[in-house]
Amino acid sequence: MNSMYPVYTLTNECHDCYKCIRECPVKAIKIENGHASVIPEKCIACGNCVKTCPSNAKRVRCDIDKAKTLIRAKKDVYVSLAPSWRASFENSAEKMIALLKQLGFKDVSETALGAQEVSIKTAQMLNEAEKGLFISSACPVIVDYIRHYMPEFTKYITPIGSPLMTHAKMLKETFGNDIAVVFIGPCIGKKNEVTYSGLFDVALTFEELRMWFNEEIIDISKVAKDDKFKFVPESAYEGTLYPIDGGMNKTIKKSGVNDNVQLLEICGLQSLRRALKNLNPDNLDKTIFIEALACDGGCVGGPCISSEKAGITMVSDILTKEKKREKIPQTPKVVVDYPIETKKIVDTAYPLDTILKTLKKIGKHSIDDELNCGGCGYPTCRDLAKALLDGDAEPSMCVSYMRKTAMRKAAAMIRCMPAAVVMVDNNMNIIEANDSFLKMFTGDMYEVFKSRPDGLAGAAIERIVDFADIFKTILKTGKDLRKERYHVKNRLYDISAFTIEENEIVGAVITDVTSSETNREKISQKAHEVISKNISIVQEIACLLGEHMVETETLLSSIAEDYEEKQS
Repeated sequence: MNSMYPVYTLTNECHDCYKCIRECPVKAIKIENGHASVIPEKCIACGNCVKTCPSNAKRVRCDIDKAKTLIRAKKDVYVSLAPSWRASFENSAEKMIALLKQLGFKDVSETALGAQEVSIKTAQMLNEAEKGLFISSACPVIVDYIRHYMPEFTKYITPIGSPLMTHAKMLKETFGNDIAVVFIGPCIGKKNEVTYSGLFDVALTFEELRMWFNEEIIDISKVAKDDKFKFVPESAYEGTLYPIDGGMNKTIKKSGVNDNVQLLEICGLQSLRRALKNLNPDNLDKTIFIEALACDGGCVGGPCISSEKAGITMVSDILTKEKKREKIPQTPKVVVDYPIETKKIVDTAYPLDTILKTLKKIGKHSIDDELNCGGCGYPTCRDLAKALLDGDAEPSMCVSYMRKTAMRKAAAMIRCMPAAVVMVDNNMNIIEANDSFLKMFTGDMYEVFKSRPDGLAGAAIERIVDFADIFKTILKTGKDLRKERYHVKNRLYDISAFTIEENEIVGAVITDVTSSETNREKISQKAHEVISKNISIVQEIACLLGEHMVETETLLSSIAEDYEEKQS
């Protein structure tokens, strides 16, 4: 499982609701055989599908075993603990460290230490710029989103390693390059950052940490905090503000920026796209820095925050625990140079006639057929058509197409059935009836009703048939009924009546068996006549055979007796 992409699907739990497609900002989901799977090369690991999947089919790869392997290898393994831990756990710092050390970690350090260095370097960079656009590199999801889907803005991302990268480098410079670093936080994107940064070894989520606690520590409440346990090499200060919306900008302000610099914060991928739409950074007459975070509210809104706390409580806990320092250095102690390269996702441009041809396969023959209802997860019918051409979607995803197909099939079957079929609502009005029903029960009015577009729809069933009480009974009881040789006036019917929607809609299949029953009686009568005649003949034959057998037996006995006398 560790070789999997960080987000995967439990196929048996996926129930083709398409909610993951609907919530995926980059449509990195493929539907195959009715089940959704992540497309790794398109995915940015934002975790929206994990948060929104109603059946919990979208899962995050578990890397606990990787961390355990590092510890078993007798390496000194240090934890880089994301500052949002205070929003997720009720523990004090001392107890949190005690718990982590009990799992086997050498020591625990705050990722916020790296965040402080990033803010100092960013402030320095902004003060040196005369004008232009700068976008923070702190959020790996934002970085991947821009370089994949808005590549024209890649060059405006600050070429500075994230707080985690910076912190990992700081730990190795402090404790030695041979140590291992395990990050723990609310972010799935950090599992990708492991691969392309090479500065730390494993990324765990808060949910994974809780799982590990439950496996290794039976009763967390019995683990006492130890006042001698402290964050190493020191506790963080303003960097602890990073996980909340605007937290990075607060630290940059404290580091000092000139009046020409405007600090903006944007949370959410769609908000970022709207903010950058139609923007030409070359036309800016001032320096604008965007603190961009993928999750609403910041990292405290991360997909694996694993907390039941109210959002406002999370933010309050972060703000309350901030430690202030009198003076912030003007120069960072540690910097990770991190030039970010564009890796654009190229969509195939299909000709309009190809798209229109594909739309016809899902019943969209004109622009009026393009409902753009979003039921498939895509915003428009043409987006679904492109996904079909890409091989990422299936025709069955179109709800209106499947509904129409089902209705056509049902209508064709009902229309061609030789038996009469009728559906009735709870007001005892006909919803639908096939041609056989019209022929069987409308008599001379058949042509009149047949010429109507809706046939018998809306007519009271009691005015059409003499056994409407059957429908009333089923609507009331909800139980199916079958009547064989049901006598109505001078006719006989086989009636199978059933519930379609309980107490709302019932249906019936009716067969007129009058003529077949009459033929059966005639056949039965003739059979009786033939059997009677045959019995008489058989009886005569039996009598004759009986007499003949007696004569034969007498003759043979006489011969046998004569033969025995001669032999003696």
